[in-house]
Amino acid sequence: MPEIRPLKVSDHEPWQKLWQGYLRFYRQHLPDALTAATFARLADEHQQPHALVAVHEGRLVGFTHYLFHRSTWAVQEICYLEDLFVEPAARGQGIARALIHAVYAAADRAQAASVYWMTQEFNADGRALYDTLARRTSFIRYER
Repeated sequence: MPEIRPLKVSDHEPWQKLWQGYLRFYRQHLPDALTAATFARLADEHQQPHALVAVHEGRLVGFTHYLFHRSTWAVQEICYLEDLFVEPAARGQGIARALIHAVYAAADRAQAASVYWMTQEFNADGRALYDTLARRTSFIRYER
């Protein structure tokens, strides 16, 4: 089973490699300055979003980023699991499940009302896992 721990500044290079794989999977490209700012926020335990990484056999093989926010639908904050990625060679070993459970644990410690996330329709493998861990809702996302 992987070790799940907070992201460290020293994780920059392996996180960067995983981040680029994540962006490729979702067919996105972000400016280098935005990626640098994102890592700086993630590596600062006093800022959001928060980051957890999965270490398996001595290597960083996955990450998740999450944040808490207020809502008009709950008194407590809600936890948004924004990003989740496991390198392809490490999939099928329970790493994504362990990362999600670690976010659930952080949300429980913060007494969050709920945890939610989104994914692309084409992410069939991810959705198969998510269907075992959470309830799919009927919400449709709009974006400007």
